[in-house]
Amino acid sequence: MKNVKIGIIQMRVVEDKKENIRRAGDYIKEVTKNGADIAVLPEMFNCPYDTENFPKYAEKEGGETYTSLSKLADENNIYLVAGSVPEEDMGRVYNTSFVFDRSGNKIGKHRKMHLFDIDVEGGQYFKESDTLSPGEELNVFDTEFGKFGLAICYDFRFPEVGRIFAQKGAKAIIVPAAFNMTTGPAHWEIMFRSRALDNQVYTIGVAPARDEDSNYISYANSMVVSPWGNIIERMDEKEGYRIVDINFDCIQKVRQELPLLKHRRTDIYSLDLIVK
Repeated sequence: MKNVKIGIIQMRVVEDKKENIRRAGDYIKEVTKNGADIAVLPEMFNCPYDTENFPKYAEKEGGETYTSLSKLADENNIYLVAGSVPEEDMGRVYNTSFVFDRSGNKIGKHRKMHLFDIDVEGGQYFKESDTLSPGEELNVFDTEFGKFGLAICYDFRFPEVGRIFAQKGAKAIIVPAAFNMTTGPAHWEIMFRSRALDNQVYTIGVAPARDEDSNYISYANSMVVSPWGNIIERMDEKEGYRIVDINFDCIQKVRQELPLLKHRRTDIYSLDLIVK
């Protein structure tokens, strides 16, 4: 199996939706020129991360953002995991990630299943359920390189999600996310390394760049972790991108040397694979 080059794009998000789409396009073109096969944008890349903004910025599937990203994937001949955007459907708003193939065709779609409602004493308060509705499906998409699981931010905190992705054949899990300055320093690295180790897959987290003037301040630190738990790439808080070369053959090697999945006692316990 050949290597795949992942372009992780840690862009700054501003209030102008068209400017965010333009900046995303510039980064997609840049990572393509530098050899990326797959480009990944951050969570809510086309609007500031605020519950009040989600209904204001929401579009139906096929709207301005969707059409622009499909075109960018086609023009650059690149797979695009389009971060996430607020999507309106039948009067509800979802936090949705679209995936496009090299010809701009939609090959994946994930609506955030677990809504981020937290109230940490002395830290972050946020309640996505004020304006968002939860998705109802787990999503794996297929490429010429293999299968990828797709989750959005808070979804990834639930261990069952990563395990089901691995059971469904995903070799990597891509997570557009926006951890904040309370949860990020405490849990970001631990979570991505733990999920990679538990399921012996690559984990890829892509966040917005940090903006200290924003109402919601992203921890940033976009990162890629190997199936052995090593951090392959980790950005700081600044805007930019990285091209990360990953080799799926590494997964087979790790699983042979430390056969965690093979050694599971499914005669005693199991995770029922009842997913849509």
